[in-house]
Amino acid sequence: MNTGNGQHTAQAERVKPADGAGTQKKKALGFFEQYLTLWVAICIVVGIAIGQWWPAFPETLSRFSYYQVSIPVAVLIWMMIYPMMVQIDFGSIVRVGKQPKGLIVTLVVNWLIKPFTMFIIAWVFLRVIFSRWIPNDLAMEYIAGAVLLGAAPCTAMVFVWSYLTDGDPAYTLVQVAINDLILLIAYAPIVILLLGIGDIAVPYGTVLLSVLLYIVIPLAAGYISRAYLIRTRGADWFQRVFLKRLRPFTIMGLLLTLILLFSFQGEVILNNPAHIALIAVPLIVQTFLVFVVGYGWAKAWNIPHCVAAPAGMIGASNFFELAVAAAIALFGLTSGAALATVVGVLVEVPVMLTLVRIANATRHWFPEDRAGAPGAIYQSR
Repeated sequence: MNTGNGQHTAQAERVKPADGAGTQKKKALGFFEQYLTLWVAICIVVGIAIGQWWPAFPETLSRFSYYQVSIPVAVLIWMMIYPMMVQIDFGSIVRVGKQPKGLIVTLVVNWLIKPFTMFIIAWVFLRVIFSRWIPNDLAMEYIAGAVLLGAAPCTAMVFVWSYLTDGDPAYTLVQVAINDLILLIAYAPIVILLLGIGDIAVPYGTVLLSVLLYIVIPLAAGYISRAYLIRTRGADWFQRVFLKRLRPFTIMGLLLTLILLFSFQGEVILNNPAHIALIAVPLIVQTFLVFVVGYGWAKAWNIPHCVAAPAGMIGASNFFELAVAAAIALFGLTSGAALATVVGVLVEVPVMLTLVRIANATRHWFPEDRAGAPGAIYQSR
């Protein structure tokens, strides 16, 4: 897509170190972003409280679900990721293949490392270290839930983490899309291999509907609105006015999504406080480990931060909608596997926000994201 002088201006701005630093500083001091961890904690508490004191609310919204995918949650996720989708210069997507290092890191970490480290870490903690408090049969169900999480790289939320680390939108989109294609083929064999479940029935309807809702629809909306606004209002207005106005919607969508998710899961969380704490430990260790592997590899390969940060985030975060649906289909709604996947939802956002802070604080470790640098295929905000 030709964006005229606006693209040239935006790229020129990225070349200036002072402007780039100023953007990051302003972002760090934003009201929502500065206290995001606090807002997340409040939203989790509010969501659980709504589920307990106003059960009709989640019960009503849960009726609007297809293949275990909540349509109300999908709408809020659109609110989160549309601001990133609308920034994508679609002409830059075809240039991703010229810089394959970020894709290699993402794919190797997600499919050759992450599922197996999840299994090992979950086994060590739940069957060995915590064996005094967790019966063996129940521990195996928890491990199964952890594996279902570890074998499913993130689809939707990673766009939020990429946005918060100033990631390359086009490259992030390609990373996620390729992972989703592999997911359709590799998810069931990996879970069968690790857990020995010969009759596993992967809910492919959940996978396909999630891809449609979390990628195809917001991507199409971003493409159409971007083309229309640049054509009618100009690239400069689009960059300096429209995108600036959109910025709060990502955080607002994230917080509202948390309230909704935890209004659904509050009863399960409150009924299993001790085991939730035990399950959370290996999930947190796994998240940090996978991020360090992917992010550290990107650093060693001299990959720019705008690609390195999302590459680490995709592996660290999980496609929890698929994991929850698969756990319910395989083991039942009240199973230990289902509980483990719910704990994955509980710990993911606070932990990922910590990783976002780490990624932003270590930006200076990586090559400067500027026009002409390796991986700088995008149009800056």
